[in-house]
Amino acid sequence: MKSKIKLNDVPKIAHVQEMIFNSCETYKDKLALEDLQQYPINKVTFTQLKENILKFGKSLKSLGIKERTHIALIGDNRVQWSISYLTLMSFNYVVVPIDKNLTNNEIINIIYESDSEAVIFSDSFANFFSENKSVLKKLRLFISMDNANTTENFLSMKELIDKQNIGDTTVLPHINPEDMAEIIFTSGSLGRAKGVMLSQKNLATNLMDMLGMLMMYPHDRFLSVLPIHHTYECTCGMLCPLYAGSSIHYARSLKTVADDMQKVKATIVLGVPLLFEKMFKKVMKAINEDKKKAFLVPKLISLTNLTQKFGIPDLKKKIFKELQEKFGGAIRVFIVGGAAADPVVAEGLQGFGFAFLQGYGLTETSPILALNQIDNFKNNAAGIPLTNVELKIMDKDEDGIGEIYAKGDNVMLGYYKDQEKTREAFADGWFKTGDLGFFDSDGFLHISGRKKNVIISKNGKNVFPEEVEDQLNHSKYILECLVYGEKNDKHDEIIAAQIVVDAEAFILHSQESNTQINDKIINETIAKEVEKVNKNLASYKRIAKFYIRETEFVKTTTQKIKRYLVEEN
Repeated sequence: MKSKIKLNDVPKIAHVQEMIFNSCETYKDKLALEDLQQYPINKVTFTQLKENILKFGKSLKSLGIKERTHIALIGDNRVQWSISYLTLMSFNYVVVPIDKNLTNNEIINIIYESDSEAVIFSDSFANFFSENKSVLKKLRLFISMDNANTTENFLSMKELIDKQNIGDTTVLPHINPEDMAEIIFTSGSLGRAKGVMLSQKNLATNLMDMLGMLMMYPHDRFLSVLPIHHTYECTCGMLCPLYAGSSIHYARSLKTVADDMQKVKATIVLGVPLLFEKMFKKVMKAINEDKKKAFLVPKLISLTNLTQKFGIPDLKKKIFKELQEKFGGAIRVFIVGGAAADPVVAEGLQGFGFAFLQGYGLTETSPILALNQIDNFKNNAAGIPLTNVELKIMDKDEDGIGEIYAKGDNVMLGYYKDQEKTREAFADGWFKTGDLGFFDSDGFLHISGRKKNVIISKNGKNVFPEEVEDQLNHSKYILECLVYGEKNDKHDEIIAAQIVVDAEAFILHSQESNTQINDKIINETIAKEVEKVNKNLASYKRIAKFYIRETEFVKTTTQKIKRYLVEEN
């Protein structure tokens, strides 16, 4: 099922090695990668990127690391992380990207489970590897992105590159695009972490499809914010811009994103919903605190929405120039993924002249399956299936909602050393995403929620907790929440919610109303907010009970709440 879409012509690539060397040859002296803080290698043009890849690859070979060896990679978003990843891909190794925010136990587990024989790491992990060398017996080579440690036999990446001659630049290892090229592990306890196996063909297919639907250009400046080990940032935020000849600039931290956007005059920023929600809330707070702006801005948005319909798209950027400048003045598009975007935030940012799009995918699909386009989008939809992706809805309910199945060259090879989980993930060659959704009449895919999160109401109807959570999160008094099914005295499953209150909103309320904040006021206020939400929900979806949490939820690196931790407790 496809909507009519306009596609861009993009260079054909068979694998990542071909992509990066083509780009290095095409864009030569143009900036490729830049760190916004000081590291040993913190800025490279495409020609310098090629030289670094060739030198580092030759060094690894000279150290006796044979092709197809599994090599772990862990560290901050930085130029050297990308050079390492691209080198491992180009020299026919298997890269194992690891989340730097995992616990020590989880990192040990992934290195063990992945059969890694070498590791490239940033200095913050030097002590960790010193202390755990005796446990990680398979690791025979330790390469630091920062400093060598001769006592521990740690090598320096920079020194390895500087000592190496390029020599013959035409001889590169042969790449079989069908072979496993990387293993991306979910966090998990010993024996339970799932390692997603992706090939270079998986990645190359996804790159061509993505750029075909959403073009990037050599003049684009991409600000990298999300954790780079994650497929979403790695494929969409590193490989894709390099494929297009864009430059990538690594943000200093999540707290400095607005300043970093200004510094590099970013044109594209990839983020998770929470990042854009915080940005939008901050903007709206500043507007609402100024009575003149609070009166004028909504009228200007309505006026420019009208002019946009009559083909005057740039008026928004001129009228809201002051706000545009706060984000660098050059933003071409904000792209959101990792979870469904709030349509209110999307429309809000679009109202100020920012293009705001979302896509949908999973690690197992390299990752993108569906994507909105700049001139063909719906804020409440995940997007249109990529050109070479097939999607179908299985076991539909009365509303046409069912599990999303996917097929295409971007779908993973399977789970590493786990044939049983691999078999469970597929049905007749189709990958079972575990997500529930439906197609609308225009061919846009809509996500309803995760299959495993669905609550079965008393009358047998499906309740998608994500839908109820979206409604609750619109309240200024609610920072975050989680909706789930809870057994009552009659053993029926009722809709319950755990809620983290927004301290800032309550403090402002206290100051404005001259009242003291206490448990009673908090509970009464949240009860009213829940009641407002319930009025907009069908009776079987309504929240029957809520709890106020003292602490924020534990989240993944892409800012998704770890639901299983709440349910376990």
